[in-house]
Amino acid sequence: MLLRMSSLFLRTLRDDPADAEVPSHKLLVRAGYVRRVAPGIYSWLPLGKMVLENIARVVREEMNRMGAQEVLFPALLPREYYEATGRWTEYGDTLFRLHDRKGADYLLGPTHEELFTDMVKGEYSSYKDYPVTLYQIQTKYRDEARPRAGILRGREFLMKDSYSFDLDDDGLKHSYEQHRETYIRTFDRLGIRYKIVFATSGAMGGSASEEFLAPTPTGEDTFVACHSCGYAANAEAVTTPAPPARALDGLPALRVMDTPDTPTIESLVSHVNEHHGLSITAAETLKNVVVKVSTPGSDKVETLVIGVPGDREVDFKRLEAALAPGEPAIFEADDFARHPGLVRGYIGPQVLRELGIRYLVDPRVVTGTAWVTGANEPGKHAADVVAGRDFEPDGTVEAAEVRAGDPCPRCGSALSIDRGIEIGHIFQLGRKYADAAGLDALGPDGKPVRVTMGSYGIGVSRAVAVIAEQAHDELGLVWPREVAPADVHIVGTGKDRQVEAALELAAELESRGLRVLVDDRPQVSPGVKFKDAELLGVPTIVVIGRGLAQGVAELRDRVTGEKQEIPLAEAADRIVAACAS
Repeated sequence: MLLRMSSLFLRTLRDDPADAEVPSHKLLVRAGYVRRVAPGIYSWLPLGKMVLENIARVVREEMNRMGAQEVLFPALLPREYYEATGRWTEYGDTLFRLHDRKGADYLLGPTHEELFTDMVKGEYSSYKDYPVTLYQIQTKYRDEARPRAGILRGREFLMKDSYSFDLDDDGLKHSYEQHRETYIRTFDRLGIRYKIVFATSGAMGGSASEEFLAPTPTGEDTFVACHSCGYAANAEAVTTPAPPARALDGLPALRVMDTPDTPTIESLVSHVNEHHGLSITAAETLKNVVVKVSTPGSDKVETLVIGVPGDREVDFKRLEAALAPGEPAIFEADDFARHPGLVRGYIGPQVLRELGIRYLVDPRVVTGTAWVTGANEPGKHAADVVAGRDFEPDGTVEAAEVRAGDPCPRCGSALSIDRGIEIGHIFQLGRKYADAAGLDALGPDGKPVRVTMGSYGIGVSRAVAVIAEQAHDELGLVWPREVAPADVHIVGTGKDRQVEAALELAAELESRGLRVLVDDRPQVSPGVKFKDAELLGVPTIVVIGRGLAQGVAELRDRVTGEKQEIPLAEAADRIVAACAS
C-alpha cells in the first residue's frame, strides 16, 4: 500500500475542536481520522477507516483462531425478538425505536442475543451439533443520554459480539475461558494496557462476568485492585465485607435528641458531640437516602430508602447496577409532599416498615450495630438506634461509594482505586435467552437438553479511541504498528529532489511489503510536514531533506523519539528492519 498525501483525502487541524474533552477526541479530529456528524455520531475518514479495519482484522483473526465462525445480522430488528425476552421494555430509553410504513415496531440493535439464539435454534437440533461459537462485527446503536468524549461513548459504534452455545455448565465454563484467553491475545496484539476485573451483568443477565478495562485518567469506569492477592473489580461489582453481628443484650435504649440547624452529617456530628455528650464520627451515623424506582414497561414506581454509613455517599452507578432493571431516581420536593411520613432531612428507619416502605442497607449495618440517625421529626435525631432491635432492614444493597483503603473482600488488604475504559466484557449468560426462545438439543437418549450460552463483546471503534488515549504525547498520536494506518511515514521536505527521492524510497518499500505514507505535497513547508507526521502518529518516520546532498536520510522512531542518520543507499534495508523489530 502506498498513500501519497498530495492526493490523500486528509485535512489536519491546528486547534482542538471546541467540544472535545479528552485527548483521543482532540487528536483523532485534529489528525483527520474522524469528523462529527451529530452528538455521538461520527464519520470515518480514510486514515481513521484504516485504523478501524486494522483493529477489526486483529479481532477477527483471533476469533477465527479460537474456532469461532463469523456471521452477520441486520442492524434493523423487529420488535418481537426483544419482546420475547422482555428487553423491549427493560432497555428503556436506550433503544432506538421506530415504525415502518405499516406501523410495525422495529429497533436499531444495541446487541443481538435474541438473533443469535434464534439462528441456532433454526439450524441445529441435535446434541451432535454442539458446542458452537458464532460472532459478528456489526454496527450497534444505543440512545445514550449524554454521548461524550468523541467515539468513546457514542450512539453508533462498531462492536464484535460473540455467543457460545453449550450443552452443560462445564461446556459453558470452557467456552468462557477460551474467550478470556482470546481477549488477552487480542488486546496484547493491539498494544492496549488492560486490567481484567470482576463485573456485574446488568440488563444482559447471567452469572459470571468480567470486564477488560483500559486504565486511563479519562475513564468513566472506576475499578479497585488489591496488590496483595490480585483481586480486581469494577466499582459496581465490589462486595463489602460485613462485620459479625453483635449481641443485643445490654445495649442502651434509643433516645431522641434536639438537633436544630444540622443540615449536614458534619454539622450533626459536631452538634451531638458538643451538646449531647457523644463522641462519634460520621461513620457511626446512618444516612437514609430516598429514591423512586421505576421499572421499564411498567407504570409502577416504588419508593425505596437506602441506608449507608454517614461518611459515605450513595454511588448511583452502584445502586443502578444493584437494582437493574429497575431505574432509581432521587426523591424531589414534590415526592416528599406526597409522602408526609418521610420527614426530609430527619428520616430514620424506625418508621419505614409501618409506612410500607422497603429499606435496604449497606452490608456494614448488621444486627447489634448502633447508629445516630433521623428521629422522623423536624429538628430531631435519635442515638443508639440498633439494627435488629429498633428496625429490621428488608435486605442489603451495594450502593455506598467505594474508597481507596477499603478492605479487599478476598484478603482484607487495602484496595487501590483507578479509572478505566471498558474495552471488552465477557458473560456466562446461562439459559435466560435459551429459555425465552425454547432452544433445546435432542440428547443421545432422545430427551431435550436446554442449551446454555455465553456472551462476549469487544468495542472495536472504542478501541481506536482507547489506543489514542493510551498512546499519545504532546505532539500527537503514537500508534502501535499493528493498528497504525501505515508502517512508515516518509517526509520529502523540499519541492523537487527531496520529494522525488521520497517517492522512489516509498515505491521500493511498498514493493517489499510495507504500508507507506509519503508526504509529497510540493507547496507545504517542512515545518508543517514535520508537525503533521508527529500528529498522525505512524510509528516510523523517515525524513529526506538537506541530508540528501550527502546521501543520508533521518530515521525517527515515533514511539521512543530516537533519531539517527542512515545512508540513503541502505535506507530500505534499515527501514524494513526497523519496522520488523
